[in-house]
Amino acid sequence: MVDLRRARAAWERADVTARDLPLAVAVAVAPLVPSLRNQGTELGDLADRPHDVLTVVAVLLQALPLAVRRRWPAGCLALVSLGFAVDQLGGYHSAAGIALPVALFSAGAHLSRRRAAVVIAASVAYVALAAALARLGSREGLSEYVTFYLVMGVAWGVGAWLRQTRAAEAEHRRHVEEAARTTERARIARELHDVVTHHVTAMVVQAEAARYVTADPGRVAASLTAVTSTGRRAIDDLRNLLDVLDPGHGPGPRVPAVGDLEALVAHTRLGGQPVEYLEEGTAATPPGSAEVTAYRVVQEALTNALKHARGRRTVVRVRHEEGAIDVEVATDGGGRTAGPGEGGGRGLAGLRDRVALLGGDVSAGREAGGIFVVRARIPTGRRP
Repeated sequence: MVDLRRARAAWERADVTARDLPLAVAVAVAPLVPSLRNQGTELGDLADRPHDVLTVVAVLLQALPLAVRRRWPAGCLALVSLGFAVDQLGGYHSAAGIALPVALFSAGAHLSRRRAAVVIAASVAYVALAAALARLGSREGLSEYVTFYLVMGVAWGVGAWLRQTRAAEAEHRRHVEEAARTTERARIARELHDVVTHHVTAMVVQAEAARYVTADPGRVAASLTAVTSTGRRAIDDLRNLLDVLDPGHGPGPRVPAVGDLEALVAHTRLGGQPVEYLEEGTAATPPGSAEVTAYRVVQEALTNALKHARGRRTVVRVRHEEGAIDVEVATDGGGRTAGPGEGGGRGLAGLRDRVALLGGDVSAGREAGGIFVVRARIPTGRRP
């Protein structure tokens, strides 16, 4: 049994000339069908003339160029028009005359250059044909010639409309693809910022701390161990990000969630930041987008605390409520120390984008007592 899907796929992969060839053959054979012998186009109302060798020339000129109607639409139209003129001036009126509207439609749909010139040339040729028919004794009036011209113009117009529709669809697809690429670049930038900035900041802080404890080998060793541990974690997270970008490689990415926050807090403490972690409620299993976003909010807030308020007390509170996760990260930042997240950089902007995608909101700012607070409410989309 023939596989229709494979046959269709093979047909669509075939050269466009090969796909148009059956139409050309059908038009060439049409005048041989007895029922179609007297059904051809009659322009000029000249007396019918018996078919002869010139009839074959006229039929082939009209039929065979249809095989290249999409590859060379202008050449196809020129040859078909010549064959049509021979057919009408000779009084053959063969069924192959159907090729003219097909050629006009194809030119309107597929011609990409010098379209106006082709229209003008075709119109001039039509006027010349009408004049030649009149000299041969045509009894057609001006209205009949105009009507035929308009009908052929409709064939061109339908092709032109199809061309414009396809162009509009292609432009729309291009815009959609460009928007998708922009969105993906922004997502990758957010992921890189979240992964790299946190770990690199912690490593820098830990390395700087080691400079001030050189007299205590034990503390130096602890600081270097913390740097090593943070570096390894950074490598693991970068590999996880590469798995996200290349899903076909490896077993699949690990998704950070609220349950990983204790490890995140522990690594931040190694960087010299005193962090308290408080959690209320129970995190969802398996984690979803809300849990991942909550993790990123805490990660960004702790990164900024390390950069701008190092050594100051930071409190992380995560509360699982009905249908939402509330996150609050408060850092003591008295005096002239810059608050974490101030300046509205890439990190905070990325958080707002992440949370907004889930229908939540983020706020960040200094409150009474010089405490800098980052708050986020993230809908989970689930109900207990």
